Amino acid sequence: MKDRVALRWRLGGLLAAVLVIVALPYMVTRNGASEAIVANERVTHSTEVKSLTYRIAYVTRDSEAAIYRLIHGDFDPQVRLRAERAGHEVPGLLSQLREMTRDSPDQQALIGSLSSTVSGRLALSGQAIMRHEHGDQDGAADAMRDSGTLFKMDDLIDSIVRNENATLLKRRDEARRESFNSGLALTITALAQVLLLAIVVIVSERQISRRLRAEVREGQAVQRSQLIVQAVREPIALLDASLGTLLVNAAFGELYGLPPDFRQSMPLTEIGDGAWTDSALLQRLNDVLLLDRELWDYELIQRTIDGVDRHVVINARRLEQDGGGDPVLLLTLSDVTARALVEQQVKELNRQLEGKIEQVSDVNRELEAFSYSVSHDLRAPLRHISGFAGKLAQHLGDGADERSRHYIEVINDASRRMALLIEDLLVFSRLGRGALRLQPVDMQSLADEARALAETDAHGRHIVWSIAPLPIVIGDENMLRTVWQNLLGNAVKYTGKCDVARIDVDVQRNRDGSYEFVVSDNGAGFDMQYAGKLFGVFQRLHRASEFPGNGIGLANVRRIVTRHGGRVWADAQPNQGARFHFTLPSSDLAESFAQRRP
Repeated sequence: MKDRVALRWRLGGLLAAVLVIVALPYMVTRNGASEAIVANERVTHSTEVKSLTYRIAYVTRDSEAAIYRLIHGDFDPQVRLRAERAGHEVPGLLSQLREMTRDSPDQQALIGSLSSTVSGRLALSGQAIMRHEHGDQDGAADAMRDSGTLFKMDDLIDSIVRNENATLLKRRDEARRESFNSGLALTITALAQVLLLAIVVIVSERQISRRLRAEVREGQAVQRSQLIVQAVREPIALLDASLGTLLVNAAFGELYGLPPDFRQSMPLTEIGDGAWTDSALLQRLNDVLLLDRELWDYELIQRTIDGVDRHVVINARRLEQDGGGDPVLLLTLSDVTARALVEQQVKELNRQLEGKIEQVSDVNRELEAFSYSVSHDLRAPLRHISGFAGKLAQHLGDGADERSRHYIEVINDASRRMALLIEDLLVFSRLGRGALRLQPVDMQSLADEARALAETDAHGRHIVWSIAPLPIVIGDENMLRTVWQNLLGNAVKYTGKCDVARIDVDVQRNRDGSYEFVVSDNGAGFDMQYAGKLFGVFQRLHRASEFPGNGIGLANVRRIVTRHGGRVWADAQPNQGARFHFTLPSSDLAESFAQRRP
């Protein structure tokens, strides 16, 4: 398609160049001839104006001369006609002269004056003829003298002629300039013709060279393509309109038992001992050729020449030939026998895995049910123990000795601790069973709220807080509130022995877009070799006498963060503080809410 467009452009450029070479000289020559004709006409026009001016003067003077002859007694009829000739001819000649000089205001003014002068002379000449006829010869002579004295026309005639001579000189100069310009235009045109011819020759030579190089490259490309097709390990075949082979690569011949130098045309149905006799496949291939429908990933089991049943995936599409003619069919195959076996094994493993997952889910549900049931079932006997301990204390009253009161106090403390453990166990169980109520959650507000709650338990201690601006995330607000309360509460608790407690809250964005929150303190810290126990249920790294607690808060944090798709970890050193990290995935919805936050 691009070659056709380029060819059209080249032909168009060549035709345009030829048109310029032929048309430009013609136009310049025609323009020069037209301008020469106009210049000659202008010269002729000026000559005619001068001739007409002299004729007016001649006719006027000739009539006056004839009148003088009449006055002196010449009665020749021809003289009489000459005397009257000026009155008949001069007005028409003046009108003609005025029309010929209409484009010159100066000439029009002079001709107007000449017309008045000639009219005056003609009027006096007419009076002279009338007086002569009445016998007043002296009056006729006086009229003629007055005509020459009062109405002098020689200066006007000379002025008109001088003006026309000046105009004629200008027109001759213009004619010479036009002639020079025409010659210059012809010279430029000749140079342009030579330049265009040179460009046409150079471009044609370049196009021929380029075409030759393109043909060489095309031949090399065809050769490389054939080498590539033969080297490809995927079977490839090129079929004609009757599904006969035009070209097959080595992989196709190897799969279906064709010789390496196979070049002849063979019907597809005769290849591979019946491997291509599937009627549905043949119909689909004919549809590709006739209806231009592409065939994608058609799976078929074929018994090839080696007697092995192979799973193959067939793709086919129609190709149009550049030189016209019937379309051809490009057929490609993929031997997926190994993949089919692997997929079958994967399906079997997936089936087994689903069974294991179901078993694990059943075990988890049973464990959660057990935890919930035990927590509820332990409350009743615990209430009995606590209640009867109270009644025993009331029964003994003041008569109880010191050891009895101590035993009763130990029972009450153990009951309260057991109640807290049961409550924490119930919370842990609910965190694993309850559904997440996802919504936009402002982590800044939750952190500030948890900070305020932790400060009420600090009992006036000096705590320096540093909380960075925190983002909005998508999650369960109540669960995330529990995370912040546990982490900031632990930070306040484990900095209890510091003179000045420092607690920092920071956040950073990971490469995958998730948020990583960090809670740091300068408190007691812990030994990293025991970090694996840190997030276990009822696991503690410090004695209860040092720092109170049940050891379930961080387990809750881990369960909540994990259910939100994040992870939690910690790093610390003994007596040098700890850093607790947890991540939460980001979402477009959270980003949009963050942009609208004031």
